[in-house]
Amino acid sequence: MSAPVFVDPAAANAVPGALIDVRGSEARHAVTVQRREVGETVDIVDGHGTRARGVIEGAAGDLLQVRVGTVAHEADAPVTLVQALAKGGRDEQAVEAAVELGVTRVVPWAAARSIVQWRGPKADKGRAKWESLVVAASKQSRRAFVAPVDAVASTRDLCHSIGPAVAAGDTVLVLHEDATVPLTSLSFAGPATPEPARAVWLIVGPEGGIAAEELEQFQRAGATAVRLGPHVLRASSAGPAAMAALAAVRGTWDNPAGFAQGATGQADAPTGGELR
Repeated sequence: MSAPVFVDPAAANAVPGALIDVRGSEARHAVTVQRREVGETVDIVDGHGTRARGVIEGAAGDLLQVRVGTVAHEADAPVTLVQALAKGGRDEQAVEAAVELGVTRVVPWAAARSIVQWRGPKADKGRAKWESLVVAASKQSRRAFVAPVDAVASTRDLCHSIGPAVAAGDTVLVLHEDATVPLTSLSFAGPATPEPARAVWLIVGPEGGIAAEELEQFQRAGATAVRLGPHVLRASSAGPAAMAALAAVRGTWDNPAGFAQGATGQADAPTGGELR
């Protein structure tokens, strides 16, 4: 069974045998909300791929003390989700599910047909809410990596970024119902390694779809239009569905341990299980 995950930057410098003190809201959530107790095995992650697994030695109030047993460094397959702002919380649903499926970067997009708009203080508030969703989804899915959330981008902003990304070797895909190329027909495998050779972007439109002029601009910038299947998905499900298809094509799910790069050591004390 996987261990519950808590996020604390101290995991970045953890070594087997050391004691990590998790304080503040994260500790209160573990101790008060989840009622974690001394002797339980937990994972402390730094949000950048480092996972320290250990046993709770102290749990009271806003302090959680964990004796580190093993430390591992993980690298998730790189995927950027460009999610158009959508009404009814469908964009938030998409981000939450996509993070659980492995997204490593999230870009909110103010598309031409987005009914919801982030302007002024609303932009900061919206981004902060997405960041909170990402952290919760990362912990729920036991990830050691917490995807950053960019500032809201316009179509022009994205076009300026797509060209350099493609030039650097990234694959930028636009999900569109009229596309003739199936996402599952593409190849992403890297040479003799479980990790893909290049990063992938998934651009997902709002409820009304991606405008024709936006699709044209993206393609001119170097993006490729792809389809998922014969049906039109909601803004809340298109991104997660694409993530699942991409993971299957890439072979991301072939290795049950993900893209773990190995443990750096193990203390003499038992940790309650190996890293997954």
